[in-house]
Amino acid sequence: MARRPRSGRRRSTLSALVLIPVALIVGCQQSADGADRARGSAAPTSPAPHHGTVFLGPGDCGSRDEQFREVPCTSEKAVARVIGRHGGRPSTGPACPPVTDFVVHISQGYSPVDEDGDGDVGQGYACMRNLQAPHPGDPGGGGGPHTLVADCVYKAGGGRVKETACDGSGKRKPQFKIESAVATRPQCPSWTDLYVRLRGDKPVGCAHRV
Repeated sequence: MARRPRSGRRRSTLSALVLIPVALIVGCQQSADGADRARGSAAPTSPAPHHGTVFLGPGDCGSRDEQFREVPCTSEKAVARVIGRHGGRPSTGPACPPVTDFVVHISQGYSPVDEDGDGDVGQGYACMRNLQAPHPGDPGGGGGPHTLVADCVYKAGGGRVKETACDGSGKRKPQFKIESAVATRPQCPSWTDLYVRLRGDKPVGCAHRV
C-alpha cells in the first residue's frame, strides 16, 4: 500500500507520455532509426491507478482514456500489455522487442502509488503490444519503434522517408518495401532502389519500389 504524503506536501503527478517513434530513413544516403513520428499524451491530473509491484511492469496492462494509465488486464478498458520495461530513455537503453506497437515514456516524479511506496517513480519506458489488432509494430504494419524487413515506406521530403502500412490502409500509400537486411550496402541485390538503416548486426535494409 502506498504511503500517504504529509500534510502540506504537494504531490506532483506521474506523467506517461506515449511515444510512437518513426524510423528516419534516407534513400541512398546515411540515415537513422529515430523517433520522428512521436505522439504524446499530457500528464494525468490525478494519480494513475497502480496494480503491480512496478508501475507498468512486464505483463501489466494499460488503458487509453484521456491519459494512458495502468489497469488490470481483465478490465474492459485494457488496450495494451507491457512486453518490456526498462529504466532510462529509449534512445540510450535496451531496445524494445521487434513486435512492440508503441512505447510509453514514464517520467520521474512523486506519486502516492509506486514501486516501493516511497512516493517516487523512476524514469523509464514500457514497450507495449496492443491486446487486439491492428499491430503497427508487426512487419508491414506501418508503425512501431523499429523498422523491420517487410516494412514499407514512403518519401516524406527532405531526403527522408517514413513507414506506412504495406496494405495501403495508412494515410500514405507505400512506395518502397524492405526485402532484406545485410551488413553493408554492396551486399544488397542489384534491384535495390533504397537503402534503409536498421538496428542490429545487419544495419542495412535493401528496399525496392512497389
